[in-house]
Amino acid sequence: MTDTIAAVEAILPVSRETGERLERYVALLRKWQPAQNLVSPNTLNQIWLRHVADCAQLVALFPDTRRWLDLGSGAGLPGMITAILLAGREGAVVHCVEANQRKCAFLRTVIRETSAAAVVHEGRIESVLKQWNEPVERISARALASLKDLLDLSAPVLATGSIGTFHKGEDFEGELAEASKSWSLDLVRHKSMIDERSSIVEICRAERRSS
Repeated sequence: MTDTIAAVEAILPVSRETGERLERYVALLRKWQPAQNLVSPNTLNQIWLRHVADCAQLVALFPDTRRWLDLGSGAGLPGMITAILLAGREGAVVHCVEANQRKCAFLRTVIRETSAAAVVHEGRIESVLKQWNEPVERISARALASLKDLLDLSAPVLATGSIGTFHKGEDFEGELAEASKSWSLDLVRHKSMIDERSSIVEICRAERRSS
C-alpha cells in the first residue's frame, strides 16, 4: 500500500477538513524531524501507516471518549493524532504531557496550525501527575515505558477511575507477567489493526498488590 492518508481511512473515516489537518501534521513532522529526531528515521517512509494510522486506532476503538491524558507525548503520537481527530467535537481535549522543551514547542506548533483539541503540559510525568486535577476518561501512551512503569507513572490518575489505554508490541506477555507481580489488573487486549504482533491494551482496573 502506498503510504498515504488512505492508511487512516482504512480504519476510520475522516472528513476532508480532518484529512487536511492530518496532512499538515505530517508536513510539520517532516519539517521538524531533521533537528528534533521526532520518530525513528527508518519509519519516515511509512509515516501514515506506522504512526498516524496506528495512533488513529484509539479513536476508532473508543469513539465516544472526549477527555484524554497522553503521557510522554513526544512527537504527538498518539496524543496529537487523537486531538486532531477530535477537533471541533464538544468537550474534547487531549492533555499532552512532555518534559522535552523542544518537543513541547513542536506540539504547540501543531496545535496552532491544525486547531487540534489539545493542551501541552511541560514537565516530567511524575511532577505533572502529582498535582493533577483535570477530569480525564482515558490515559494513553505509546513507545514510552514497560507496562509496569506505565502503571506506576499513571497510578494517581488511574485511581480516579480513568482507563489506561496503551499501545504495546510483541513483548506484551512478558510485560504483563512482570507488571502482575506488583499490580492486580483487569484488562482487555485489542489486537492492532495495523500490526498483528501489536495490541492496544485497555486497563480497566489497577490495584497495587501489598508487599
